[in-house]
Amino acid sequence: MSDHSIESRSASLATDGPKPIDGQAPLVEATRLVKIYQDKEHVPVTALNEVDFRAAPGEFTAIAGPSGSGKTTLLNLIGGLDKPTSGSVVVAGQDLAAMSRNQLATFRLNNLGFIFQAYNLIPVLTAEENAEFNLLLQGVPAHERHEQVVREFEDLGIDKELIHRRPAKLSGGQQQRVAIARALVSRPKLILADEPTANLDSKTGARLLDKMRNLNERTGITFLFSTHDPMVMERARRLVILRDGQIAEDDVRG
Repeated sequence: MSDHSIESRSASLATDGPKPIDGQAPLVEATRLVKIYQDKEHVPVTALNEVDFRAAPGEFTAIAGPSGSGKTTLLNLIGGLDKPTSGSVVVAGQDLAAMSRNQLATFRLNNLGFIFQAYNLIPVLTAEENAEFNLLLQGVPAHERHEQVVREFEDLGIDKELIHRRPAKLSGGQQQRVAIARALVSRPKLILADEPTANLDSKTGARLLDKMRNLNERTGITFLFSTHDPMVMERARRLVILRDGQIAEDDVRG
């Protein structure tokens, strides 16, 4: 994108601003999002088709739908992990397309937390080192990082004996809890969670969801989930259903 185009988009956002939701500016505003991929046969596949989505600060929202409906794609675009084919994404008042790669990385570090279905833990780091990684990049002193991670591990039911193990020595469920701790520990504005309960037993999954909802209620951290799990959908205060790359239902429960 040219410098002139970036300046024009930034000026437009500064003039118009995100559209209010119940009197407050949205934390997330995605407008006319289109994402088209090429499959293995080089045939274009539309993952998202003209999607408009907004989320207010403090939401606890589940995005559900069948496989291939565009749930994970939408989260990736909101998190700046992928770029739309067309359309725009504004998060916390910032147009993601107007940022350089370094600016986007810094923005994600200071504002977003990610819970990936595939964990994305760093293999050579211990559980504690993985969980504190964002705090390290933010410049938090070592003793504070340790205290915050230990406290988070206790809240998530992660045994102390696991703190120095590397991911290869952890079960799938243990790795998922470490990944959740990494997302929560820095208390970001927005947490994007892709199937966070997929590798957990029902009891552990329910406990973690209740912790996240409690954290949402106490701190106002916004949670957006991509999920198939009825437990997540039941606890969400808003349920958005995607079908064929479009929003089919949007149910706000209050």
